[in-house]
Amino acid sequence: MHQSSDTDARSAGQDQPVAPPAVGPARLTIGQRLACAVAAGALLAGLAVAASLVPDPDGHGTHEQLGLPACGMVVATGLPCPTCGVTTACATAAGGDLIGAAAIQPVGAIGSLVTAVLVWGLAWSAATGSRVLSALTGVLSPRLMWAGLGVLAGSWVYKLLTWNATNG
Repeated sequence: MHQSSDTDARSAGQDQPVAPPAVGPARLTIGQRLACAVAAGALLAGLAVAASLVPDPDGHGTHEQLGLPACGMVVATGLPCPTCGVTTACATAAGGDLIGAAAIQPVGAIGSLVTAVLVWGLAWSAATGSRVLSALTGVLSPRLMWAGLGVLAGSWVYKLLTWNATNG
């Protein structure tokens, strides 16, 4: 018994219809959409808190407006920690000055921008069921995590180099 194949059909001069490609993954479930809405709301709340803060002109210390203590590393050594200035940069970015935020602390500016994009992506997914953010799962890799640590280290070096200019 011989089964016909696409090759046999083409060789006989007959065109066989080809099935259309899969449209894509199904929409998010109600539970997933609710999780996206909660995540978007939490990130938006963080941005709203940043927008409510007055950036400290020293380029660090804005977090103290939230009732948090001064940076322990600054108190102990007089030098900034790797995240010194992130809250100040986020408050500056929330005020619309992304360039100023990057000048204060590059990681804070990048984090603010990524957070804002995630809020929109999560809100879109919650509203429509779109899997637009599922593309990120392929992007999140050890290589990207190492790159992120490298950016954080570079931002810390930048903060160390600019520290005397803003705190001397």
